Amino acid sequence: MLYREAGQFKTSYAKDQAVFPIIQDRWFIALILVVAYGVVPFVANEYWLQAVLIPFLIFALAAIGLNLLTGYAGQLSLGTGAFMAVGAYATYKITTAFPEINILVVFVMSGFVAAGVGVVFGIPSLRIKGFYLAVATLAAQFFILWLFNKVGWFYNDNPSGTITAPPRTFLGIMVAGPEATAEVRYLISLTFLVIFALLAKNLVRGRIGRSWMAIRDMDVAAEIIGIRPLQTKLLAFAISSFYCGVAGAMFVFLWLGSAETEAFDIFVSFQVLFMVIIGGLGSILGSILGAAFITLVPIFLTNAPALVNLPMPTDLGKHIEEIIFGGMIIFFLIVEPNGFARLWQIAKEKLRRWPFPY
Repeated sequence: MLYREAGQFKTSYAKDQAVFPIIQDRWFIALILVVAYGVVPFVANEYWLQAVLIPFLIFALAAIGLNLLTGYAGQLSLGTGAFMAVGAYATYKITTAFPEINILVVFVMSGFVAAGVGVVFGIPSLRIKGFYLAVATLAAQFFILWLFNKVGWFYNDNPSGTITAPPRTFLGIMVAGPEATAEVRYLISLTFLVIFALLAKNLVRGRIGRSWMAIRDMDVAAEIIGIRPLQTKLLAFAISSFYCGVAGAMFVFLWLGSAETEAFDIFVSFQVLFMVIIGGLGSILGSILGAAFITLVPIFLTNAPALVNLPMPTDLGKHIEEIIFGGMIIFFLIVEPNGFARLWQIAKEKLRRWPFPY
């Protein structure tokens, strides 16, 4: 009874097409934001912020970007790690060349650089799709990382070959560099995720999102009704790469502090792809749920033996963790191939009918 819409009348089209048309959803999201902003930074310790929450928020943003391309536009990509690397290296070059630019503005600028690179590697999507497009984006993954690794200009000819986040402030508060606190970096990551998730949610509900879904479902029919495949697909690559570029900038400047090209290898691309698949293709909420699953489950499996006082060698524990983790992914894909987003949708339908059976 707490989740029913009885009496919640819509008096305008704007209210009917709201992002959260049910008042219970609005209160639920507001409660989550209050806890995330007002409770977590004061309760969570350094380990939870640095090792769990910050990477979760960053990967959730990257998963949203990939879901826009793969889940909504139907263009399979295995180059997410490379586009994240573009954002990270672009941020490093801009911050070292123009230190007076605000670091948060630099994050957005790096996203536009990654969007331009994404457009270049999205051009083949007009002629190829499916597995062949995945191979083309996989080539982008290896080429971009090879370029960053071989050309010293990208890392300012640092002998170690690494890029390091220089100290930067925002409104007098240190947000990047070794002196930045985990609480500040967490709040910056959370703010970026909230803003860009809301933008993505509104984007997919409009004309652009409907064009992407038409291309995804049947590109020939979409072209017949007036949708231009090239512009639509390239726009999907651009916006997806923009999100991944911003996530890559945050990946280095708000989490790791320094990184080499190996930090953006093919494993990262597969990791983000698994987040999208497990969370649910074509769902913004699913991207966040998938990122939470992929980020939190390995930490739980690593600490599980210690909770039951079970001594286990480190290498054996790591192997068992990977086996269990892979088995859980297969299990969820078999039980609910549409991901956690579909499970949440089913739960809401049950709440609407409770306490009556359906």
